[in-house]
Amino acid sequence: MSQTVDSPPTVFIPEKPELLNIIGRFLKTNGIEVFEKTLPEDTFLPGLTLGPGCIYVDYEKLNYPGDLLHEAGHLAVTTPEQRALAGTASSELPWPTDGEEIAAVLWSYAACIHLELPPQVVFHPDGYKNESAWIIGNFEAGNYIGLPFLEWAGLALGPERAAAAGVKSFPHMLNWLRK
Repeated sequence: MSQTVDSPPTVFIPEKPELLNIIGRFLKTNGIEVFEKTLPEDTFLPGLTLGPGCIYVDYEKLNYPGDLLHEAGHLAVTTPEQRALAGTASSELPWPTDGEEIAAVLWSYAACIHLELPPQVVFHPDGYKNESAWIIGNFEAGNYIGLPFLEWAGLALGPERAAAAGVKSFPHMLNWLRK
């Protein structure tokens, strides 16, 4: 069953429907569409793949709803031009760059904080090369690996720059989508 652009995604994971709806609404509000689609078994993350400026999700195969936030982070931190080519043969390689990968991790952490979700929603034990606890520990200690990239891309500011600009510092985001 396909979704219209104006409706939240249909959820086939009975134990997690509200979480998927929260994430879906957040992404749509911030310019990242999520479309339901039957996907093959060999996607990088079960039940997810990127398309031009969007995420395709197969809810029957999706293992972790938080993976939507990480994949959205890839789209959010890349250039608008590259975002429009995501998931196509025209996408520049290598994509994402190492810097964008690190920034996507940090972006997804900021999204968890913004949505008042525990970081374990994104940083689950089956992801991040068994380093989820280390990543969460660093972020909770204020060691924001990737923050210089988010500053450079105009998405967030560290404490010093935020104080000088009179705005909140990361994990508050100035923008959720790179312009």
